[in-house]
Amino acid sequence: MASSSVVARTYFDALTRHDLDAAIACWQVGGVDRLVGQVELSAPAGIRSYFSELFAAFPDFRLEVIDATTHRGRCAVRWRATGTFAGPGRFQGFAANGAAIAIEGCDVLEVVDGLIVRNDAYLDAADIARQLGVLPAAGSKADSRLTRLANLRTTWQQAFSGAEPEAIAAGVWLLRGGRPRVMNVYLIEDEGGVTVFDTGVRTMAPAVRTAGVQLGGIRRVVLGHADCDHRGSAAGLGAPIYCHPLERSAAQAPSPFRDYWNLDLLSKWAGPIFPTLLRSWDGGALEIAGTVEEGEQIAGFKVVHLPGHAPGLIGLFRAQDRLALVSDCFYTLNPETGIRNEAHVPHPAFNYDTAQARESIRKLAALEPAAAWPGHAKPVSGADMELALQRAASAAV
Repeated sequence: MASSSVVARTYFDALTRHDLDAAIACWQVGGVDRLVGQVELSAPAGIRSYFSELFAAFPDFRLEVIDATTHRGRCAVRWRATGTFAGPGRFQGFAANGAAIAIEGCDVLEVVDGLIVRNDAYLDAADIARQLGVLPAAGSKADSRLTRLANLRTTWQQAFSGAEPEAIAAGVWLLRGGRPRVMNVYLIEDEGGVTVFDTGVRTMAPAVRTAGVQLGGIRRVVLGHADCDHRGSAAGLGAPIYCHPLERSAAQAPSPFRDYWNLDLLSKWAGPIFPTLLRSWDGGALEIAGTVEEGEQIAGFKVVHLPGHAPGLIGLFRAQDRLALVSDCFYTLNPETGIRNEAHVPHPAFNYDTAQARESIRKLAALEPAAAWPGHAKPVSGADMELALQRAASAAV
């Protein structure tokens, strides 16, 4: 039985000769050729198709083995490839332009019973694109312009996906995002990383993920409730997700709509817009790792059940500085206009039970928080906190 190094060299020799039959004979049927970051090919048809296109586009294509290392049925081959994009065939949709290429890469082939069963090929796709003229040369004026354009795009995305995290208390940061920036996401210091409380809308995922990495990594996500503008980016954060038991089914549901919502209560102009908005905010159904309930401790905060806007809405309260993070227990903006205003009960179009929502605001007031940060817009704070919250509980909607 041929060794892996012999099979690897036989395979590369066949490719250098453009002998596809001999190259494919080195493969086990169903073997996988993975061009890392680009495509996966299945033997024999996928490999024949790929190299047929390559040879038609680069008729003088040649491979040179630089060196090879073998260990336990695997052979790592460093190679150098040269060729001219002379055609007549196209390559990955691009028409032949006469560009010359000279690239290096590495293939790691796994051989079983004398046949290749898997290959992981590593090559610099950006370097190939530059040599083909698809991307500008490194360091050129065109390359600098492309970099500026990419940075402008990043700035534009950040303008809507989320700003830099803002410290609002010891070990607690606020990330604002959405269009406009009224979606609040909280990052709480937690054993070398952070717990994320509420996640904003889907487009905020990159900003939340980046902030989490900067703060040591996201250990877990806790949803204040499962509305689409609070679960939106959770699926993109790569961390276990928790919620109140009464929110679990909604968090796991594919629809962004809650069955008790009544959008007919919105104004004539807002009602038709909100279904599209809600879909755009949502990141889809979530996998819930577990649930949290009243009285449990999370990163130094106590869980407080504040139902009404949603049946399982929770807030987090820290006794040492009387800081409350309360999701949509109350609003400090008009959801129809986006105009910031004083604290008030959430809009009845989105409430499970508005009377219960009022009682939850009163429950929050009884905790005598020094500052209460909601799921949107500005907090309630200052000397008249309890009075402000009592007014919010009684305010007309």
